[in-house]
Amino acid sequence: MELVIILIVIFALVFDFINGFHDTANAIATSVSTRALSPRKAIILAAIMNFVGALTFTGVAQTITSGIADPFELENGLTVILGALFAAIAWNLITWYFGIPSSSSHAIIGAITGAVIVAAGLQAVHFGGFLSILEGLLLSPIIAFVVGYLLYAIIKVLFKNANLAKTNKRFRRVQILTAAVQSYAHGTNDAQKSMGIITMALIVGGLHDTTDVPFWVQLSCATAMALGTSVGGWRIIKTVGGKIMKIRPVNGVAADLTGAAVIFGATLIHLPVSTTHVISSAILGVGSSHRVKGVNWGVAKRMVITWVITLPISAILGGLFCFVLNLF
Repeated sequence: MELVIILIVIFALVFDFINGFHDTANAIATSVSTRALSPRKAIILAAIMNFVGALTFTGVAQTITSGIADPFELENGLTVILGALFAAIAWNLITWYFGIPSSSSHAIIGAITGAVIVAAGLQAVHFGGFLSILEGLLLSPIIAFVVGYLLYAIIKVLFKNANLAKTNKRFRRVQILTAAVQSYAHGTNDAQKSMGIITMALIVGGLHDTTDVPFWVQLSCATAMALGTSVGGWRIIKTVGGKIMKIRPVNGVAADLTGAAVIFGATLIHLPVSTTHVISSAILGVGSSHRVKGVNWGVAKRMVITWVITLPISAILGGLFCFVLNLF
C-alpha cells in the first residue's frame, strides 16, 4: 500500500508539472504576443506567481478530495486515484502535442469520476458535488466571454479619444502587472488539483484523517507547478497568443483582467475551473467586442470541441486504466 501511495504522489506531481507547462499559455500568451514581456521574462514571472498563488489557498483542493467521492468510504481508492492520474496525464500530453488548449481540470475530474464508477459503481459518485463542479467548469468560460466583451466595451468608451500609439505603450506596461495577476490566479486554482489528489490518497491509505491539505503537499505541488511553468508550453502559447485573434496591449490587459477575475472568483468559492478555457474565452470575448470578424472562429470551434469531449474521454480513459490496474 505504501508503495502505491508513493507512486500516486510521484504521478500527481508529474501531473502538476505537466499542468504547469501545458497551461503556461493561460498566464503569459497575451503578454508575449504583444511584446509586453519577452518569452523568457514572461515565463519566469509566471513561474514565480504560480508558486505564490499555489501556496495561498487550499479550498479547491478540498473540493477535489471529497467533492466527487468520499475518500473515507471509497472501495479500491488507491487504484482509482492512480488510474485517474494515468488517464489525465495521457490526455494532457496528447493535447499538448497537438497544440490544443484543452483543460487539465476537465481531464482530472473526468478521469476520477470514470475510475470511481468502474471501481465502486455509480452509487459511489457524489452527484451533488460532481454537478456543482461541472457547473463551474461549464459556466466559467461563458462568464469569461461575457465579462471580456463588456470590459473591453467599457475600455473602448473610456479611451476613444486617446492617442493610439501612446495608449498602446501605456497598456503594454500595465500588461506586465496583469500577466502577474493572471499567473497568481492560475496558481490559486490549478495547483490545488494535485494537492487534492494526494490528500485523497493519504486518506484512503490511512495516513491522514481530515480533508485539510498537509503543508508538505501544498509546497510540493506549488514547486512542481512552478517548475512545469518554467519549461513553457510553446505550442499552446502560439495558439492562445496569436491564432485566436491579433492581440494588442489593450486587448491583452482586458483579457488578462477578465481571466484573473473569473479564476480567482472560482477559487474563493472552492470550485476548480479550466484556466485554459477561461483565458481563451476571455480573449474571444475581448476580440468579439473589438471586431467580430477579427476573431479566428475556426480555432474557437476547435477549442469548444475539446471543451466538450475532454470530460467524457478522460472519464473513459480513467475507467479503462482503473480496470487494467485492478487486474494486477
